[in-house]
Amino acid sequence: MKRIVTFGVLLGFFLSSATLSAQTADELLAKMIEAQGGKKVLEGIKDMTLTGTLEVVPQGMEGSLTVYKKEPDKRRSDIEIMGMLITNCFDGKIAWGTNQQTFAIEEFTGPQAENIKREAMPVVSVLNPEKYGISHTVKGKESLEGKEYFVLERKYQDGYTASIYVDPETYLPYRTDAIVTDATGVERAIENYATDYKKVDGFMVSHSVAQFVDGMEYLTITISDVKFNTGIEDTLFQMEK
Repeated sequence: MKRIVTFGVLLGFFLSSATLSAQTADELLAKMIEAQGGKKVLEGIKDMTLTGTLEVVPQGMEGSLTVYKKEPDKRRSDIEIMGMLITNCFDGKIAWGTNQQTFAIEEFTGPQAENIKREAMPVVSVLNPEKYGISHTVKGKESLEGKEYFVLERKYQDGYTASIYVDPETYLPYRTDAIVTDATGVERAIENYATDYKKVDGFMVSHSVAQFVDGMEYLTITISDVKFNTGIEDTLFQMEK
């Protein structure tokens, strides 16, 4: 079965299989940045808004999704499903959102807060990862569905590690693997698949996303609209009372 995919930065390249093993992390990142739109485009992003639809596959539930990102460190996602609004947000200092058991708004702590804070990192962090405590290592190549991909390991200062499978023909990420601690404190193996890349104002954005949790398809997202630099106000990220 062909698979597809927390707001995060999408990058890309082109390289023949003969030179796959010769890639260094710095070379791979440089090509990914260029494929994503280039340094100038990344530095020009002040805020972005993504809207679309989603399906929670096991339950067959459908809803809408809006993600707001404001540089350098604010991010909010709103999911409307079954008449309920589920929010996750980082305001630059604290993480907060909807408790999915009580549906009350509360401040998050621990791994849940760290996950949301990580997703709020600046778009330009890829230009100078060391400044943000991020390191990269090329782990070689791996075959997925009959095609070989670069495997780039990205490690954060808090120890969180993700493996990014980079398409050698486009230099855009296809799959990202990580172990994530969920809101209940349970570690989950997450696979995100990104496809249907489209250039919006010079920036490459995946418009189709699928997430697998512990090997089972859990979530599919379709992005219908992307807007940049609309002047999002800081008040949007303030914790609701």
